[in-house]
Amino acid sequence: MNPDILKNLRFNYVVNVTDGAFFGLALGFASFVTIIPLFVSTMTSSPILIGLIPALHTVGWQLPQVFIANRVSRQSRYKPMLLLISTQERLPFLALALVAVISPRIGSQAALLLTFIVLIWQALGGGFSATPWQSLIAKIMPSDRRGTFYGVQSAAASLLATGSAVAAGYILTRLDSPLDFSICFLLASIAMFISWLALAGTREPENPPTNLPDSSLAFSRKLAVILKRDKNFRWFLAVRMLSQFALLGFSFYTVYAVTILGMSELTVGIMTAVLLGAQIIANPLMGWLGDRYSHRLVMISGLLAASLSGLLAWYAPHPNWFYLVFFLAGIANVAVWTIGLAMVLEFGTEPERPAYIGLSNTLIAPATILAPLLGGLLAKSGGYPAAFIASSVGGLFSAFLLYALVRDPRFQLHAGTEAAI
Repeated sequence: MNPDILKNLRFNYVVNVTDGAFFGLALGFASFVTIIPLFVSTMTSSPILIGLIPALHTVGWQLPQVFIANRVSRQSRYKPMLLLISTQERLPFLALALVAVISPRIGSQAALLLTFIVLIWQALGGGFSATPWQSLIAKIMPSDRRGTFYGVQSAAASLLATGSAVAAGYILTRLDSPLDFSICFLLASIAMFISWLALAGTREPENPPTNLPDSSLAFSRKLAVILKRDKNFRWFLAVRMLSQFALLGFSFYTVYAVTILGMSELTVGIMTAVLLGAQIIANPLMGWLGDRYSHRLVMISGLLAASLSGLLAWYAPHPNWFYLVFFLAGIANVAVWTIGLAMVLEFGTEPERPAYIGLSNTLIAPATILAPLLGGLLAKSGGYPAAFIASSVGGLFSAFLLYALVRDPRFQLHAGTEAAI
């Protein structure tokens, strides 16, 4: 490893955790699950448009990644490219604040159109930033510390997001609309700027790219070669796609517990805290276990937690069962997202890494869209328990595929290196 990377490891660890923490603080003020849908609900009653918001954010983050991988692979330093592109995922929050301010003057229809234009801008900005960001993390973090880093960063983000979400709720209850939303979005943009400054402090050594620039056609062929050659990676992609269906029932837990089992609103708040608390604790712990032993085994355990969570939600005769249901759901979320990100970085060689990162996210985007749609159809036709059973089966089958057909890429790479030597 480059001596400069080891020399600056602690500093880079701190500034990048700070980046993630303030990014989480921003998302608490402008949550794609609560605050932004609530803002959109002041302009339209369409459940389709409101429900589209979190899916648009997730798919926008995943889909573009492979399309910028070729340019990323040519960089001697990832940070300059990342800082430039990542402004496009941060500036939209300031634009949302402006839309909220002018919404009474321009009318709800025009404000709604502008809001979705800004949301698409933000989603694509995040998607095009994701590949250089993950490549940067893979470069500056040793392979045996990436899982712990992702876990600590995610825990810091969740912790600050919890506080800013409470503050956002206070702002929404105290101030009249649209001033309340404009202040929330303005605070989010300030937190995003601090996050960007922390990211800009990263110390990245310069490494000349080892591969010549590819044309678009040549790079597309390279992607096809990777998929054809790396059977282990293909099975991992299949697991990541299927794991989206392991989570499809989670979004219905609260509705089911309140409407069917009679859970109180106070208990709903406690359950949300259980979910966030589980993720805050599980992120660094599962990341460390993955670094110490195997991200593959940690991800298998998380998928089994998803299966058990869905099964208990289906069986639960009393609302108190959902303490365990939500706790297991928090562990499952960490396994699918945090551990999944860390495990992707263990596939391929350094020059190939942007291509692997792009493929691993872009190709699962369709499953990310289909899973909640399937969950909604199952809940509508067979009731919420049908969606819970589907989650349980998806988690169990994903864990089985990961155990039976995916070899640990870290040990596979080490074995290949030793054979070459």
